[in-house]
Amino acid sequence: MRSVLCYGDSNTYGQTTANRPDDRYPHDVRWPGIVRAILGDRWLVIEEGLSGRTTVSDDPIEGAEKNGRTYLKPCIMSHKPLDLVIVMLGTNDLKIRFNKTAGEIAMGVGALVSDIKALPAGVSGKVPEIMIVAPPPTAMELKEWSGVFMGAQEKSRALAAEYERIAEAQEVHFFDAGLVVSSSDEDGFHLDAAAHAALGKAIAEEIEAIGWGEEHARAS
Repeated sequence: MRSVLCYGDSNTYGQTTANRPDDRYPHDVRWPGIVRAILGDRWLVIEEGLSGRTTVSDDPIEGAEKNGRTYLKPCIMSHKPLDLVIVMLGTNDLKIRFNKTAGEIAMGVGALVSDIKALPAGVSGKVPEIMIVAPPPTAMELKEWSGVFMGAQEKSRALAAEYERIAEAQEVHFFDAGLVVSSSDEDGFHLDAAAHAALGKAIAEEIEAIGWGEEHARAS
């Protein structure tokens, strides 16, 4: 069985678009659950989502535990060996209190990729495959979150190109979630159930497209 770690924020955690902090979609509705259903028992799909998680920054309001870099290494080490690590972060870095450009957010993702490569935590001590997923842009209307995400709309639309540039430099896989889903108009930055389904299907196809050699073919 191969294994994939899905490392992300509230949209990997499965936070609903309702304005209730603890409201979460069921396992089989979240995008990692959709991936699990499609790939079947050939894959172990490990969900690691945390609401408010950033790429590399402590959050002065929500807490230092939101720093995605702090927890990445112990998380990977506890689940190794891994065949694939998917990183989908960056939406929370758009909050005005972090004052980052799209390029700086992408550089944070690049730092996480470097951390993964440095462990290494793949099968037989190799570096696992790595996939960067650019989150979909925020909605133009962020409603009660507009003060928190002031100016995020334009920057969020620049993330995919910046992430792709980092992925090419790091020689890892890249997928732009904005090609298949949009942030919900309900709150402006979370995914609704239909978007989780579409993203899960697309990510599963991306995983299959990597190609896993004869061993994978025999297991199919």
